[in-house]
Amino acid sequence: MKSIYIDSSIPDGETWHRDLLNQMACEVADIRPAVIDTNNARSLDEFRRFRHLVRNVYTINLVPDKIRMLVLNLPGLWNSLWAELHAFADFTDELSKVTEDK
Repeated sequence: MKSIYIDSSIPDGETWHRDLLNQMACEVADIRPAVIDTNNARSLDEFRRFRHLVRNVYTINLVPDKIRMLVLNLPGLWNSLWAELHAFADFTDELSKVTEDK
């Protein structure tokens, strides 16, 4: 089975989660479109920061209104991400067909 790398780098280090979101939100000219749009990347980063807070800080510091907003925004974010990820999967399918023809 052939392996094709679209991006030339994979984020690592302490900030790899954030860096990966940023990478996914950027188009790579002549290589690939953005996987997700910048608004969804920002929304996902809110969830990433919340996860970090929960894992590293006492839950007494959680802000109920902030949690409520995350929960309320989740269904719309999920629908948007689902569509974007499927569109990117279609892009990679087309890319693999072009590569196979070469």
